[in-house]
Amino acid sequence: MWVLFIVLAVFFHVWFTQSYKLNTANAKDMGALTVLLQIAGGICGLMMCPIFEFKLSTDWRVYALLAAACVFYAISDRLGTTVRKGVEASTYAVIQQLSTVFMVLAGLMFFKEPFVCKKIIGAALIIFSNIMVFHKKRTNKIDRYAMLGVVAYMLFSVALFLDVNLCSNFNMAFYTALTLLLPALFLSIGQRIKPAAVIEELKHANKKMVFVTAISWPGFIICQLSAYQEAEATTVAPLMALTVIGNVIAGYIFLGERENLPKKLAAGLIILVGIFLIKG
Repeated sequence: MWVLFIVLAVFFHVWFTQSYKLNTANAKDMGALTVLLQIAGGICGLMMCPIFEFKLSTDWRVYALLAAACVFYAISDRLGTTVRKGVEASTYAVIQQLSTVFMVLAGLMFFKEPFVCKKIIGAALIIFSNIMVFHKKRTNKIDRYAMLGVVAYMLFSVALFLDVNLCSNFNMAFYTALTLLLPALFLSIGQRIKPAAVIEELKHANKKMVFVTAISWPGFIICQLSAYQEAEATTVAPLMALTVIGNVIAGYIFLGERENLPKKLAAGLIILVGIFLIKG
């Protein structure tokens, strides 16, 4: 089953990344768009609940950690929407792999994991792949979207660090819905995004792309978590990095992202090697 889950996770991730990029093209309010997609994804997640065993945690500490994680998810998703609008979908797929680097660093600093040379080399390769994609000849300026992407995935990693073991306490689909709906609530409160703004964003949005994002977002999360439950992380993580290659190819075919194609493919291969070293 874990092979099927990985195939589905890569499939859903590619469609999620491509459709999210298309949604940003018509957006007037990035905050309202983020909330709209989070709510739509959360509703689709709730509709998948009957597929899984229903269970809820009775430990208040689990809910406290989940709430804290969702605050970071909210900020990460909001920054991510801005970055997605400013960069190609295939480039954003490369940035996403920085979360692996941050999780390695968190393990070294907070879990006192042993210093393993292969992991450090793997993390360095992932960082190098991002520098390679964003490097532009004849300029030493730091790309604004690259920096926002780094911050977004640093915050995402903090959230992942907090709730990495929480999903086993819940119905898988219900847990996924919570990690989308709670950030939508926190973001609405934090940015004072009114329901009218979200409705207005939906009115002029590409409804088909909103639907694709709403289905693929929880679909990806559920399949990825299920794969990690069925197989070892050392097997799943490198294969999940295939999302980079998949998004580069999909971006070329569907979005016409032809700029720096060889560089992006090379970055994807370097990321694969880096994750193999980290998880090996």
